[in-house]
Amino acid sequence: MYVADARRYESMPYRRCGRSGMLLPTISLGLWHNFGGADVFENGRAMLRRAFDLGVTHFDLANNYGPPYGSAEENFGRILKMDFGCYRDELVISTKAGWDMWPGPYGDFGSRKYLLASLDQSLKRMGLDYVDIFYSHRPDPQTPIEETMSALADAVRWGKALYVGISAYNPAQTMEAVKSLRSLGRPCLIHQPKYSMFVREPERGLLQTLEHEGLGCIAFSPLAQGLLSDRYLKGIPRDSRAARDFFLKKNDIDEHRLTQIRALNALAKERGQTLAQMAIAWVVRDQRVTSALIGTSRVEQLEQNIASMSHRKFSEEELRQIDEVLAGEGRVSAAEKTA
Repeated sequence: MYVADARRYESMPYRRCGRSGMLLPTISLGLWHNFGGADVFENGRAMLRRAFDLGVTHFDLANNYGPPYGSAEENFGRILKMDFGCYRDELVISTKAGWDMWPGPYGDFGSRKYLLASLDQSLKRMGLDYVDIFYSHRPDPQTPIEETMSALADAVRWGKALYVGISAYNPAQTMEAVKSLRSLGRPCLIHQPKYSMFVREPERGLLQTLEHEGLGCIAFSPLAQGLLSDRYLKGIPRDSRAARDFFLKKNDIDEHRLTQIRALNALAKERGQTLAQMAIAWVVRDQRVTSALIGTSRVEQLEQNIASMSHRKFSEEELRQIDEVLAGEGRVSAAEKTA
């Protein structure tokens, strides 16, 4: 029988999500990888337990997380029933629809038919009456944004979601979505963009838009699919994501990128952190970022990443040095190149 740590809220900082009443942990746990039917169930269960013990109250899913598609939600539903039943009201559970889920024209993108059918299936897989946040996972260039947003609004109206959000929308699309939802009386709670030291597009208008419109921001891939860790300091390991050439491509890791990773690792050491810890702290340095959404493969990795919250502040000099490295102006010694 799992009993949550009584001290679970003592060390995790929580941030208000935009201008809403929702507070999110500064680190949230994503179930994109390592929680599906192809993974070890008890390992995923152990990570979820430990995350909650450390104050992580937000678990983020999507309909097609796995593999196979849907299996992350199924496994999460099993773990909810086994371990978290009495803690449901302490959890923020989110899911999404917008990427491919089932064959044919009705299992992809942003139509009303797809989104609401997918949400019903997600609730069934997880054994829930409602999710806390339901997202449009990506914009649909063919479906009117009013249709996509009306489906989100109805999910709230029907009691199947408490809040709604969007993911991967650019600033102009975000403004359209916000305006449409407001006209329906359902504010947009949050945006989920990709954001890391290596992916800084949100700084070019999106964060400003979210702040102005009162939306929260939860950044996914803060470690750039593992690039911002010690995993690639000596090249591409055989068992890495890059070696599989799937989401992270081998072509993304050239000598210039490796030089940047090593230089950033040297700066992290000077701060008394691992590179992954510094990268997570860097993402949440901006108060407009409500939470960093991390993925982990084992309990020890989860603990190390959450420990980044004990050292979140950067000096102006540290930020300047990081920017120089990212601009290709930073320098590393011969010793650091082989570290």
